[in-house]
Amino acid sequence: MASPRHARILVVDDFAPRRDQLRSLVTVRPEWTIVGKAWNGQEAIEKAIAVQPDIILILLDVGMPSLNQIEAAKIIHHRCPKSRILFVTRDGDDEVRNAAIRVGAAGYVLKA
Repeated sequence: MASPRHARILVVDDFAPRRDQLRSLVTVRPEWTIVGKAWNGQEAIEKAIAVQPDIILILLDVGMPSLNQIEAAKIIHHRCPKSRILFVTRDGDDEVRNAAIRVGAAGYVLKA
């Protein structure tokens, strides 16, 4: 059996305790490494460009400070095309999900 692929992950959420909780869940897998955390859309873009992560987990909050996640994901997808963007949200709204996919998200997962 092949060894699991190592993944470098950037976590984006405007609520620090949730970022830390997700970080704890992700680091259970030794082949996964958190390479950065961002609290708003602008910081997510800057960190994504700087670290070029394999995966960007965006906890969706369309009202995130500075720049919302949909717009941030659009820019990140353009600037970091090898990074896979995954939205994690409670919002099952089709319009938001479709917007996320249109701007380049690889997936959209409901927290429930």
